[in-house]
Amino acid sequence: MTDGPAISPCLWFDANAEEAVGFYMSVFDDSRILRVARYGEGGPGPVGAVMTIEFDLDGRRFIALNGGPAFHFTEAVSLVVSCGTQEEIDRYWERLSEGGEKRACGWLKDRFGLSWQIVPRALATMMEDVDAARSGRVMQAMLSMTKLDLATLIEAYNAARA
Repeated sequence: MTDGPAISPCLWFDANAEEAVGFYMSVFDDSRILRVARYGEGGPGPVGAVMTIEFDLDGRRFIALNGGPAFHFTEAVSLVVSCGTQEEIDRYWERLSEGGEKRACGWLKDRFGLSWQIVPRALATMMEDVDAARSGRVMQAMLSMTKLDLATLIEAYNAARA
C-alpha cells in the first residue's frame, strides 16, 4: 500500500443502504463492514439512522450512503465481476439478478438498481485479439447472449482461427 489517496466508489441509496450492503455481503464471500456512521442532530436524516456504511467486498472498498431520493443509479456506472469459470458466472449472475433485471451481454441490474457486468476473465483477451475475425466472432457471440456462456465464447474464438 502507498500513502497516497484511497479511492472508493460511493453508492447513493435512498434509505436502504444497510439492506443493500447486507445483500452484497451475502453474495461475495470475503466481505466485511468496516465502519458505520449515523445521522446526528441537525442532519438531513433521522437521528441514529445509518448515514454511511464503509464496507469491503472481496478486497474492494466501497461506501454506501443513505442520501435520500435525489439521485438514482444509471448504467453509466457499473461494477464488473470478472469470473474464472462458468460456475462463477452462473453464481454471481443468479444471485445479483435476484429481484432485479437481466440484461444483454452479461449486464444486469440488481434489486437496488445498481448495474453489474458478470464476465469471464478470458473475454478481454479474446476481444483484444489483433485478428479481427477472431474478436469479431466473439463480439457477435456475446451480442446474442444475456448471461455470458464461456464455452460458447471460446468456441467462437477458436472457430475464428479457421
